[in-house]
Amino acid sequence: MTLVDSHCHLDFPEFADELDDIVSRAGQAGIGWMLTICTRISLAHQVLAIAEAYDNIYCTVGIHPHEADEEGPVTADDLVRLAEHPKVVGFGETGLDFYYENSPREAQEASFRAHIEAARRADLPVVIHSRDADDDMARILEEEQETGAFTGVIHCFTAEADLARRALDFGLHISFSGIVTFKNADDLRITAADVPLDRLLVETDAPYLAPVPKRGKRNEPAFTAFTAAHLAEVRGISSDELAAATTDNFFRLFTKAQAAI
Repeated sequence: MTLVDSHCHLDFPEFADELDDIVSRAGQAGIGWMLTICTRISLAHQVLAIAEAYDNIYCTVGIHPHEADEEGPVTADDLVRLAEHPKVVGFGETGLDFYYENSPREAQEASFRAHIEAARRADLPVVIHSRDADDDMARILEEEQETGAFTGVIHCFTAEADLARRALDFGLHISFSGIVTFKNADDLRITAADVPLDRLLVETDAPYLAPVPKRGKRNEPAFTAFTAAHLAEVRGISSDELAAATTDNFFRLFTKAQAAI
């Protein structure tokens, strides 16, 4: 069984001076590859340095919606230029967060649309963050799909089932984190059971959101195995089948990573 942690933040200070051990434990847990996600374009060089240091780690470039005002404005040209590096396999994370609203909604939307345009131009997927913004997220996705097709994934999915259905209709993938293992996540588990197996990804969002039985601890890529096992149980399939499907899905979506293997 080999899994991919499709979303983690290995450049965050929680992992400083411990990356070799983190990567080693991931391998021991059956995590074959990791995608470390950029949240500030000004720190993209740090994310890229980690991807360069390990054969089985890839990265993205982009601006988290929390940082859209401080880090922006960003253009599609800026992002495409950064994605010329062979270890950069996608854009983001980007999107909308109306829970914290650390950046104005207008700045978040402008940044999100720039990432989508970059995804079109470079033919790479966009990694989407969506929290408390279902209606606006669906609106933007629909408008942008009408402008031109693009690929991507809504990561750490916690929204209503209707957004999952609409995202799937737009051709996107859905990724689940350790939240799906939480006791009060019954509605999310129903959504996770309904996502087509060929559109499903798993992730940690490490260092956050450690799954049961590690809840409350610092999360790390090795814990992807707990989320994957729980998802397999929810869907009534074997862990091996879940791992094979989600790994295949990752490399079909992140085609640049597939080409680098």
